[in-house]
Amino acid sequence: MKMNEPFYKSGLRFECTRCSKCCRHDPGYVFLSANDIVQLLEATQMKKDELIKKICRVIDINGFRRLSLREKDNFDCIFWEEDGCRVYENRPLQCRSYPFWSHCLESLQTWNNMSQECPGVNRGKIHSFEEIQEWLDARAQAEFISP
Repeated sequence: MKMNEPFYKSGLRFECTRCSKCCRHDPGYVFLSANDIVQLLEATQMKKDELIKKICRVIDINGFRRLSLREKDNFDCIFWEEDGCRVYENRPLQCRSYPFWSHCLESLQTWNNMSQECPGVNRGKIHSFEEIQEWLDARAQAEFISP
């Protein structure tokens, strides 16, 4: 591997075990794009105003305003239920692209440390460099809603 090539040039193993560790118990943000809203409208059969009022919140962060999913009082995602994500097939890009986020891919050590949080890291099928780059690009190009 050349010095400036990403450590994941040969791909990375990941398989979502649907353990829900990334969806529960810790506070965080799931920023939403216009496409995410369309997907959530389809999954919930709500009207847009109702969806935004019931499941979203406005976050002011670093001088930006973003629309994010609400959390339950225990910090579980608003869509998490006893058997997992209620909108799994229509979940937001941020959720679909996990763990292929830039801060998770800073180094091999960072990636391997992720296995402490996520049992799907370093197991299952190999995701190619190209596929990982597609997730990174999709996140970088997402137009998040600024209310």
